[in-house]
Amino acid sequence: MIKITLPDGSVKEFANGTTPMDVALSISEGLARNVISAAFNGTTVETSTPLTTDGSLVLYTWNNEEGKKAFWHSTSHVMAQALEELYPGIKLTIGPAIDNGFYYDVDFGDKKITDADFKKIEDRVLEISREKHEFKMRSVSKAEALAIYKDNEFKTELIENLEDGTITFCDHATFTDLCRGGHIPNTGIIKAMKILSVAGAYWRGNEKNKQLTRVYGISFPKQKDLTEYLQLLEEAKKRDHRKLGKELELFHFSQKVGQGLPLWLPKGAALRDRLEQFLKKAQKKAGYEQVVTPHIGQKELYVTSGHYAKYGADSFQPIHTPAEGEEFLLKPMNCPHHCEIYNARPWSYKDLPKRYAEFGTVYRYEQSGELHGLTRVRGFTQDDAHIFCTPDQLDAEFKNVIDLVLYVFGSLGFENFTAQVSVRDLDNPDKYIGSVENWEKAENAIISAARDKGLNYVIEPGEAAFYGPKLDFMVKDALGRSWQLGTIQVDYNLPERFELTYKGSDNELHRPVMIHRAPFGSMERFIAILLEHTAGNFPIWLMPEQAIILSLSEKYEKYAEKVLNLLENHEIRALLDNRNETIGKKIREAETQKYPFMLIVGEEEEKNGTISVRRHGDDGKSNTTMTIDAFAALVTEEINKTLKQF
Repeated sequence: MIKITLPDGSVKEFANGTTPMDVALSISEGLARNVISAAFNGTTVETSTPLTTDGSLVLYTWNNEEGKKAFWHSTSHVMAQALEELYPGIKLTIGPAIDNGFYYDVDFGDKKITDADFKKIEDRVLEISREKHEFKMRSVSKAEALAIYKDNEFKTELIENLEDGTITFCDHATFTDLCRGGHIPNTGIIKAMKILSVAGAYWRGNEKNKQLTRVYGISFPKQKDLTEYLQLLEEAKKRDHRKLGKELELFHFSQKVGQGLPLWLPKGAALRDRLEQFLKKAQKKAGYEQVVTPHIGQKELYVTSGHYAKYGADSFQPIHTPAEGEEFLLKPMNCPHHCEIYNARPWSYKDLPKRYAEFGTVYRYEQSGELHGLTRVRGFTQDDAHIFCTPDQLDAEFKNVIDLVLYVFGSLGFENFTAQVSVRDLDNPDKYIGSVENWEKAENAIISAARDKGLNYVIEPGEAAFYGPKLDFMVKDALGRSWQLGTIQVDYNLPERFELTYKGSDNELHRPVMIHRAPFGSMERFIAILLEHTAGNFPIWLMPEQAIILSLSEKYEKYAEKVLNLLENHEIRALLDNRNETIGKKIREAETQKYPFMLIVGEEEEKNGTISVRRHGDDGKSNTTMTIDAFAALVTEEINKTLKQF
């Protein structure tokens, strides 16, 4: 007999060789019908894998992320089979699950795949699925695996890097593929599937390697789920920040300026400035001091910090000066500069904490194929700050930063989020700098603070920064997509590398602890996500213009200007549209520009000293006539609803 520990802590005894599906059946038939994957002692296994030792078992359904991954990875196998049947002679490479669906990278040779081919591939995938083929794992010797793939240089390369005795294949129907495992019980569970797109992808992400065709797809256990997902995709297209940014005249990219280098137009610059002022005001209340650092730094600065060793390949090439041996880099990070600001003078424990904040622009070289609007750029501005404190102050300072992040999210409508404690990968210690002792102290500090603040948090091994663990905020937007926004990091290592000190109460020199934090992350990425989350309907306090005045004709131009001046006295940001156009056209254009309020003025309004107020998105039937003072009070009330107090 073996003892199986379930997630609720209960322990049950089963016969040696029992499978995860047997365990599910012992709990309930309903659970067994829904189980599609499992993990035993932290390793993904098939539901048919015999369990031969004591251990912990987790059963996954479609409602679990791990269950979805198994489902999508299994569908990639079925799609690969369909592609081989429809395009004989192609070479398969890898087909993993991703956040939403899966892909398979394929060398199609001289064959081409276009949108017109998608339906026949989808139809074949569903035909195979309906046949309910089981996914079966088997071990293969290295020699046998190499013989099977002797004509596929991609699979051969993968196999060459594997140890004999660790190589497994997955079979279903007549198809077999090199695979580590993690599948659903059989193909029959796949009820709906869609190919989403095809794109070019270099083998192993290296642009020096051959370019393959990446076929993206997604699948579901119900047709209804696919229909809803496709509707969500259509909504996402409407909300695409690149589309909205152009329509709302917020930002622009120019090939002459360079890829990944956004140009902020007047409305976008005003939006950015308002976000900066919002955070600066909160930071001032929280005791931060503003600093400014250069856009370049000596290479040695980033060698000392460790950033050059980790990210040198992703930086722009060094800038050489006329002086021999002198090299500079475009600033990839703000933290080394802030360490040197701290080092500008000696400190006592009585002076700490020191909180330095900067909206610092940094530069990193991203490959052109990875650039994407504002979410992946080569130059971006971080709402960066670094806190230097004593170990005794760490807990309170970290919790204060959590409060600041929650204030930012609350004021901008991000209510649905999970806190992710990103810690080391204990199996890959070479990825990190610093002592094990310091890492343990830092990780424990973050977990303790997250627990004390009552955050809904998960622990993710392997997601830490190279110099320290962090608390990342994973926010769900209006479409249910998850984004990493806001990060707080505890760092014992950079203070050592930069030899930062303070004099303690014992009159001895000690190392401060460093907290890195950025509630927005980067201004560019944050604005992109905020655009898509709100569909461009920002909170009214953030809108570049909160109202637009529309005059019914030129006769009411002077009154419209008077209204504009009165609104300015109430500190309401407004524009005036006095063009000789129909009121219908003015309203349609104002709707497109997403002004929260349209203030229509004509004969009646001029006569009574009022305005006719129409809300964005309204059909006009609920227009309200009111005084300027009443409208100002309405705007103030709207702002107070969304802009939290810090």
